Amino acid sequence: MHNIAIYPGTFDPVTRGHTDLIQRAARIFDKVFVAVAENPDKTPLFSLDERVFLTSKVLTKIDNVEVHGFNSLLADYAKSIGAKVILRGLRAVSDFEFEFQLAGMNRKIAPTLETMFLTPAEQYAYISSSLVKEIARLQGKVADFVDPLVNDALIKKYKG
Repeated sequence: MHNIAIYPGTFDPVTRGHTDLIQRAARIFDKVFVAVAENPDKTPLFSLDERVFLTSKVLTKIDNVEVHGFNSLLADYAKSIGAKVILRGLRAVSDFEFEFQLAGMNRKIAPTLETMFLTPAEQYAYISSSLVKEIARLQGKVADFVDPLVNDALIKKYKG
């Protein structure tokens, strides 16, 4: 029996904070599925395919990580891949209330799935995809916050 976790998110774009959490999760679990959510309620900068591609490329050197897109209920998707744990990142106390509610709902929907929270390394705690996009949109430099491939994709997206 494998120790499998799922790390869901929109990854629009994937940041160094995400990468930090995923690298640490990969040391804890036999397999980590990074699940890129379609999430039609949000208006992502990158398409689902672009987000899956960028996230896969950024994480390519971590052997026990797979990146997939999904557009279903997270609990159902987690069960379909055999995940036992949902991993969620907490950057600040302000994230906790929403994440606590989400964990409770997921526990009600899928009682056999556990939720674990990871916090990023201190140097990444302030990074969010939303802030990165806003800085990039205003032609600011985001190279310290994202992989060079993602940085290039952001520059291209906002110039075009």
